[in-house]
Amino acid sequence: MTWCYAAGLLLAVLFAYQPAWHGGLLWDDGGHVTRADLRTWHGLYRIWFDPGATQQYYPLLHSAFWLEHWLWGDATLGYHLVNILLHATSAVLVGIILRRLAVPGAWLAAAIFALHPVQVESVAWITEQKNTLAGVFYLAAMMTYLRFDRDRRVAIYLGALALFVLGLLSKSVTATLPAALSVIFWWQRGRLSWRRDGLPLLPMFVLAAAAGWFTAWVERTFIGATGASFELTLVERCLIAGRATWFYLVKLLWPADLIFIYPRWSVNGAVWWQYLFPLAAVLLVAGAWTLRRRSRGPLAALLFFGGTLFPALGFVNVFPFVYSFVADHFQYLASLGIITLASAAAAGLLAHWQMWGRASGTALCLGLLALLMGLTWRQSRSYADIESLYLTTIERNPECWMAHNNLGNALFARGDFDDAIYHYRRALEIKPDYAEPHSNLGNIAADRGHLDEAIDCYRQSLAIAPDYAEAHNNLGNALARRGNLDEAIIHFRKALQGRKDFVGAYYNLGNALASRQQFDEAIRNYQKAVDLSPDDAEAHNNLGLALVGSGQLAAAITHYRTALDIQPVWAQAHNNLANALAWRGQFDEAIAHYRRALEISPDNPEARRNLDLVLAERERIRSKP
Repeated sequence: MTWCYAAGLLLAVLFAYQPAWHGGLLWDDGGHVTRADLRTWHGLYRIWFDPGATQQYYPLLHSAFWLEHWLWGDATLGYHLVNILLHATSAVLVGIILRRLAVPGAWLAAAIFALHPVQVESVAWITEQKNTLAGVFYLAAMMTYLRFDRDRRVAIYLGALALFVLGLLSKSVTATLPAALSVIFWWQRGRLSWRRDGLPLLPMFVLAAAAGWFTAWVERTFIGATGASFELTLVERCLIAGRATWFYLVKLLWPADLIFIYPRWSVNGAVWWQYLFPLAAVLLVAGAWTLRRRSRGPLAALLFFGGTLFPALGFVNVFPFVYSFVADHFQYLASLGIITLASAAAAGLLAHWQMWGRASGTALCLGLLALLMGLTWRQSRSYADIESLYLTTIERNPECWMAHNNLGNALFARGDFDDAIYHYRRALEIKPDYAEPHSNLGNIAADRGHLDEAIDCYRQSLAIAPDYAEAHNNLGNALARRGNLDEAIIHFRKALQGRKDFVGAYYNLGNALASRQQFDEAIRNYQKAVDLSPDDAEAHNNLGLALVGSGQLAAAITHYRTALDIQPVWAQAHNNLANALAWRGQFDEAIAHYRRALEISPDNPEARRNLDLVLAERERIRSKP
């Protein structure tokens, strides 16, 4: 029977998420899908042992992305199907765990978890594979530990501990597991024993605390969860926590108007009504406490819900708080507490009405699941492409400055400059101290050849955010195009101070230095660019040019060949390779590459002139007695 439920859940989840199967990369997916410089075995080493190598230090997650890129590259279908399969697996584990705990409506709860639209953000967004992967390990560790609690076998305990560590290495929300297990044991037995319950869980609590501290450090150090947006008093954090708790609870019970980025609340300790949220949350828990002698279920569900949500309730800084204090993916696992309580209550009511297990009760449950599946299918359509996502976000949250800016980026990428400008300016109307739209407006001006306007936009961006690497790089490009190489070099260097992995800035700095005949330093920067992005044909070609300038013909030929391996139909690279070969006296091969350049670009006077010169030189050498 378990296999029938599992197969049914898998098919239902696959269908519900069909609109997102081929969804493209969204927002920060590019920071999670493995970068070019990490796609090697050395890159895999860095994923594990260099905390700054990836956007967040979740090495098992990024190892999974590394493997997936090796399997299907940048094709997004594979990533989406993996997310869907992981989510379905978690739902099956939920059903098995609840059955073993003898919770009524176990498979109903599993199906609601699988098909609830609040989970769409976690399943349809590639970045949130950290949720679905961690969810599988979290639930597998829970199931294994519950078995240990029954059998008390060391091997099972070690298996649970290993699964817990794998979960922590996928996403640190797994750290809430020992607290969740404590709640389950209290719900089962009515009390906790230090020897039976506390002592075996102690190693998990220690690991959880270490993972939580380390994640908070990474958020501050590498992701930027610092600054004015995070300067909140303890009172303000309590107000956020109270309101967020009710927000998540309402979205579970009435999943309407789900948004990728919700409005960011204005938190003010001087506004009396904001205290109603934490007060109501305390009263709700107090009410469940008074009912504990009749049923410990409601209190256990609330404790599980609030405890699993705790890392996202505002007491710990996480970068998304810049945009909003809440996000659907924050309650991926926490939702299980309320879903389980609601399912058990529904099963109890149907049993009381003698409908549980009968056709009428089954029809009611299937009707609810069909409704949830339809809502999930509709919500997942928003994740089909980046424009749909941000248009939907703006429709439901018109003041979302981030969505306006990012939609502008998508429109700019497809050449819709006027609409892009509108959204960049709308973002600045909403948030005047937002540096990125100024830089983006500069990109459009530069693309149109309005360099003075572009430079002014970049300088406005840097006036707001002096360490903004992209704006420094863009300003450097504009200055270089205007001939101000010295100032351009200064800004390229500043861009690299803020981002050591900025491929474009290394490449642009190399170009500027090469233009000034500073070939040795240019080579070092080009080499860094190709190390970070081995498939960048232009970087290999320009590194070849710099190597020629410093007299290193053999090394230059190697990089020209690499550039042509990446981009075979490139006349200039064929011409450059032919030049280097000709200088080394390899005339026959040089002639072949000049001719290939002319096949690609027949009106190429440089290749034609060089070919004639080399043919003449070869003939002169052959004609010598």
